[in-house]
Amino acid sequence: MNRFVWQSALSTLNPNPTDSCPLYLNYATVAALPSRVSRHNSPSAAQFITRLVRNCLPGGVNRCIVMVCERSEVFASACALARAFPLFTHRSSASRRTEKKTVTVEFFLVGQNNGPMELATLKCLASATEGVRLAARIVDTPCNEMNTDNFLEEIKKVGKDLGITPTIIRDEELKERGFGGIYGVGKAALHPPALAVLSHTPDGATQTIAWVGKGIVYDTGGLSIKGKTTMPGMKRDCGGAAAILGAFKATVKQGFKDNLHAVFCLAENAVGPRATRPDDIHVLYSGKTVEINNTDAEGRLILADGVAYACKDLGADIILDMATLTGAQGIATGKYHAAVLTNNEEWEKACVKAGRNCGDLVHPLVYCPELHFSEFTSAVADMKNSVADRDNTPSSCAGLFIASHIGFDWPGVWVHIDIAAPVHAGERATGYGVALLLSLFGGASEDPLLNLVSPLGCNGDSPPEEMERDSKRRRLV
Repeated sequence: MNRFVWQSALSTLNPNPTDSCPLYLNYATVAALPSRVSRHNSPSAAQFITRLVRNCLPGGVNRCIVMVCERSEVFASACALARAFPLFTHRSSASRRTEKKTVTVEFFLVGQNNGPMELATLKCLASATEGVRLAARIVDTPCNEMNTDNFLEEIKKVGKDLGITPTIIRDEELKERGFGGIYGVGKAALHPPALAVLSHTPDGATQTIAWVGKGIVYDTGGLSIKGKTTMPGMKRDCGGAAAILGAFKATVKQGFKDNLHAVFCLAENAVGPRATRPDDIHVLYSGKTVEINNTDAEGRLILADGVAYACKDLGADIILDMATLTGAQGIATGKYHAAVLTNNEEWEKACVKAGRNCGDLVHPLVYCPELHFSEFTSAVADMKNSVADRDNTPSSCAGLFIASHIGFDWPGVWVHIDIAAPVHAGERATGYGVALLLSLFGGASEDPLLNLVSPLGCNGDSPPEEMERDSKRRRLV
């Protein structure tokens, strides 16, 4: 291909929002991203990167992608590229394939600070993309393989790679130690429920952070059973725990200065003789009693135990829970933006900025417990587990249920991320949440790239004239 053909191809591109042009018998394709994005999108246009690669990358065993972007967009772009190459498949043709497919990714940096990338940056990108693909593989794997036993094996495998032995509380021990939420949800399943914890406790740590993940490996709805159209896809209900596992592995590999605990609440919400019934009352780890009025509102029960454990036993200063919690999240904030609910305005803004920096987009929910928590009023227990009025911001209410088990007056930072919609695109998992956690907590990392994409711990804001410009090249704190 000569310069004239290349310039001709570029001149044909008219992105609206994207565009592509095949070159030389479809052996190559040049594609263009949007020249401008709105304030609620990522400057990297990460969603479009994934879509373009899936649709336009030519076939073959050895393929190459050249990504042209600014240095500030490298992290988001790499994670977006990783989402285009899922690991899990049970197609028979894949098992017969003898040649291993390879994709080489090159970054060509433009704009300011466009020198060559350091080896440390490449290692960070490798850790992040491995974490994204790990999370997506777990979410894509069906429950006949990814049951609670095998999820625990995934946790142990990550622990072994990092030199960490997980703490595991399982089955009847959960009941004996007061984890009424996790035990009550998972007791009817063939594979018993579990609480697992991976802990990174470096010398010199100044604060303790806990990530709590919802790991419902399959959700039938329990006795409040889902219908034939709403149950398929419920293998994805472990997306929060999967994201935390992938992010924890990448975070610790890149060096993390503070105490970090990954808490996995694992259960299968199954139907059987031992299943929780509507009207049952469970005592959760917080000591509070919950009257069950909907067994399909199970995620909040296991997360309530998880955050209470993080508060009481781990002494966390910052607790973040991540979950595919409510179908209403997709209505509230859409298919691409997760929903954030938090007791801290600074962290709400930080989540939104981190989402723009890394491509895992986030948008706030209403935080107003004095108006909304009355939805859970019970005549016979401290609360019910599902709202009285499903038209009254149900995604916010679901998050408030979790927060109530550490207390609305708890002095620490609590952040709830509902990822029900962005955890998948079509029938494939996205690995959503890994990049978000790496970015959000990048200020405590030893890695310069994660420091760069972190919205916290920065020295100052971007120049006002750049913040006002609603363009693809906006600089974000």
